[in-house]
Parts: sequence; structure tokens; C-alpha cells
Amino acid sequence: MANKKAKAILNWSGGKDSALTLYKLQQFEDFEIECLLTSISQKYQRISMHGVRLELLEMQAKSVGIPLVKMEIPDMPTMEVYEQTMRETLSELKNQGVTASIFGDIFLEDLRTYRENKLAEIDILGVFPLWNQSTDHLIREFLDLGFKTITTCVNEKYLDKSFVGRVIDEDFLKDLPSGVDPCGENGEFHTFVFDGPIFTKPIEFEKGEVVLRKYEAPKTEDETDQCFSKEIEDPTKYGFWYCDLIPV
Repeated sequence: MANKKAKAILNWSGGKDSALTLYKLQQFEDFEIECLLTSISQKYQRISMHGVRLELLEMQAKSVGIPLVKMEIPDMPTMEVYEQTMRETLSELKNQGVTASIFGDIFLEDLRTYRENKLAEIDILGVFPLWNQSTDHLIREFLDLGFKTITTCVNEKYLDKSFVGRVIDEDFLKDLPSGVDPCGENGEFHTFVFDGPIFTKPIEFEKGEVVLRKYEAPKTEDETDQCFSKEIEDPTKYGFWYCDLIPV
């Protein structure tokens, strides 16, 4: 008898790393993906930090064919509020048989340790399919597979306004300044995936307004769901360029 697949959730940001993670999961079929779990700004009804409208997220989930679970987070929450909301959401999913939580993280050791410790508190396994792989290799694998993605948020410490609202291709990668990770793993940029092998049809949108937003520093040492790098001494000095994407 074949081993029964473990029921899992995929932490879904709508961006390239979570999309590539889902593609790899579909190839090996070790897990039964029960849902896509996405953190949503309660105030703005957009994907946390990525700034993508809820309608586009729902279009993604429909095209992928996996149920979407939206975890609404207050604007600029304390870590205590964030962790309590996450604990309640995951506990409910665990009651439905979920035993694993899957992430697209690549090399941020502190973040992985944080996730694993919090999951262990409710006896859920953390899984990291992209872990410790070359980001140069991953971004080119992503493009070679036919995925298409656009930057929706860039950290002004690393990139200027011209990088937001750009489709990632070879020209984009060549234009990245020295020291910027090609997958944006240090929070340099975030993306929205609108086509690729996991979708039944492309997600249609048009580009809207580009704006600069400033944020307060995280209120604890952990930077979960923030676009800040630990290299930044005073995150209050830095803002983020956002490109609005409008469903069509």
C-alpha cells in the first residue's frame, strides 16, 4: 500500500518563491496541499508587504486550483498580535488534519529557526523545499520553466523607483546592483506571479500608480512578514516603492 500523503499548507505570498515551491511540490507529490495560506493587511485588503490586491490573489488561487485561506493582520501589528493570529489560524488547520507547513524560504537561518520554533509549539512540521539552493540557479530555473513575475514592492535602501513594476527577465537581473540577491531573499524586492506551469490561465492585470510608503521599525528582533533586512541599522529611514496592479 502506498504511503498516505501528509496534509500540508503552503505559505503563499503570490510571489515567485512560493510559486516555484508549489511547482516542485507538484512534481514530487509528497504532500497533499490543503490550502494556500496568505497574510492579508486587514486595513488595505492587500497581500502583506507585497501590496497586491486581494482580487488578484483570489484569481491566482482559482487558476492554481487550490483553496485559499486568508489570515487578516492589523496594520503594523505587534509581534504578539501577529503570533496569536497565526497560532489560531494554524491550530484550526491542524484540527482539519494538517501536519506540515511549507515555506519558500531559501537561506535566512534566523527566520527558519523562528518559524520552526513557533510551529513546534503546536506540533506542526516546517518544510523548506528551496532551502540552501543557489538563488542564481533558482531564478533562472524559474524563468526557464516559463514563469512570469513582476516586482510590486522594492526596498529603497537597495533599489530605486525604476525597479518597481518591472517584469523579471535577463535584463532585470543584469540591472540589479552588486550585492542585491537575484531572488530578493534579503527583502530587496517582492513580486507577483501572473503566469507559469502551475496556472490554468494567466492572471490579467494592468499597472497602476507607483507610490512610496514609509514604515516604522519592527517592534521585536524578529522580522517576520517585514521587508526589512537585519543589515539596516534604522529601518525608519527607509521606505518601499509599490506598484499597484489592477485586475482586468
